Amino acid sequence: MTEGASHREPPTEDNPGGVAEQRRVRPRAVRPRHAASLILWRQGRNGPEVLMGLRHANHRFMPNVLVFPGGRVDRADHRAKSISELAPFPRACLERQAPPSLARALGVAAVRELHEETGLVLGRLEGQHVQPDLAALDYLCRAVTPPNRFMRFNARFLIAPAEAAHGVIRGSGELEELRFFGIEEAFRHRIASITAKVLAEFRDWLALSPEQRQERQLICFRGMDNRLPET
Repeated sequence: MTEGASHREPPTEDNPGGVAEQRRVRPRAVRPRHAASLILWRQGRNGPEVLMGLRHANHRFMPNVLVFPGGRVDRADHRAKSISELAPFPRACLERQAPPSLARALGVAAVRELHEETGLVLGRLEGQHVQPDLAALDYLCRAVTPPNRFMRFNARFLIAPAEAAHGVIRGSGELEELRFFGIEEAFRHRIASITAKVLAEFRDWLALSPEQRQERQLICFRGMDNRLPET
């Protein structure tokens, strides 16, 4: 894969990669929107690297914050065709807190957002739409935005190897400076606390064997990024 420069356009505000949005108390609690982020990773010269980008500099909240590609689930994600289905373990993880149709749509959303925000295709491109290779996805963790935020997400963080994707990295304008960052390098950038916690979870996941990854306790971050067992 090669990297290309992104152009500057106004961003959307649906990335659930852990950016702390404006804290504003509303009369009614905001219901979290279902969302998915994808940690696309590869083995670099100095260790594992993850694909991330900076939130647009003109964003009202937390500009220039490093996040993973991702966004909310769209209605069309429930009906999208795919070239493969979720493997049993990640499907079971997603279905812990989602019906089967939503669990699949979360995988579709992660792949769709990857393409929309980075230009990379994890699956097959049919016209302007990606038919996802859902079998390439693994599951990491879940995070729910605290209730005192005006925009909330029930976000799932999925994993895929970079060799499963193809295409040229090109930004949509929502994420800038898209490239693969070493994990420790990413920690040195401006990142939200939840992004740092998810990166730490991913670093721990990398150290596990395939068998251990499927036996580990599932985690959900709630409240002010409290690390809790998944129910």
